[in-house]
Amino acid sequence: MKTNKVIFSLTATLLIGSLIFTSCKKKQEVKNEDGQSSTDSRNVQSENDNATSDVNTVVGNNTSLHGRSASTNSTNDINTALGITSTGYTIDTTGAYIGTIKINYDGTVINNRKREGSIRLTIVNYAGGQRWKQAGCVLKVDYIDYKVTRSSDGKSVKLNGTQNITNITGGSWFELILLKTQASLATSVTGTNLNITFEDGKTAVYNINRKFTYTFPNNVLTCTGEGIGSDNSLNNLENYGTTRDGDAFTSQVSTPIVWNWTCGAWAPVQGYVIVQVAGKDFSLKCTFGVNSAGNVVTPVANSCPYGWKIEWNIKADKSSKVIAYI
Repeated sequence: MKTNKVIFSLTATLLIGSLIFTSCKKKQEVKNEDGQSSTDSRNVQSENDNATSDVNTVVGNNTSLHGRSASTNSTNDINTALGITSTGYTIDTTGAYIGTIKINYDGTVINNRKREGSIRLTIVNYAGGQRWKQAGCVLKVDYIDYKVTRSSDGKSVKLNGTQNITNITGGSWFELILLKTQASLATSVTGTNLNITFEDGKTAVYNINRKFTYTFPNNVLTCTGEGIGSDNSLNNLENYGTTRDGDAFTSQVSTPIVWNWTCGAWAPVQGYVIVQVAGKDFSLKCTFGVNSAGNVVTPVANSCPYGWKIEWNIKADKSSKVIAYI
């Protein structure tokens, strides 16, 4: 009987100790959380969105890939319409006759971003008559050491890999922005095992699955981004893969992310995303378009929000962090 009491006492002590340890560990985990995984995901996707914008501009301006007669072309039509005076890249059209062109970035710093490397664009089944303005056309996008470095803090991301952009509605930025013959343009961007290298040399693997709907209200290009990917039981994923520390993660869009040309793809004016990293008992909740106090602000013409907010909590332990758009 005495032995049973001793065993019971030891078991209870171990159980209580385990609970205390687990509780302390969780509190420490919350305390030490810095939101790096969600910050990385946002940075990569913002730069990916910005590159996709270049792709839309370049393909829309190229008569061969777009699918219109040369007589309707003006080299920088879309750039001019969007007020772009410096692109920081040159276009190699050597392979345009077979449906391939290449964007070469020259390292010019624009909007606090230095861009290097190349992006190769290829119309799938160009020989069979496919052109970008056609609904269902697929554009293969190869990132070749495409690197973006922020001048303000030296943070960088480098992309290598392939994505496909599919024209869902037909038409292009040429019709949307210049001719104004369509109210919106929808495309999907999908890419598997995109390799990401950060400034510290660590790497991550991203699977990006997004749907973009572009509009041009009041002559301001506006983009709404949704998640269309799935992983296990989760849907509406804009991204999933492994972080720079090798942990599996998912980024789920709860409220579509909206950015406009005034503020840039790296500064969404609204949206809500939930990031989950394997091994963590809590999610990182990301709200875009907030002021310096972390409060959501209503988008105003020619005005941009301060940044975005990350929140996480375990029971009563709550933490948050406001990050400025740089």
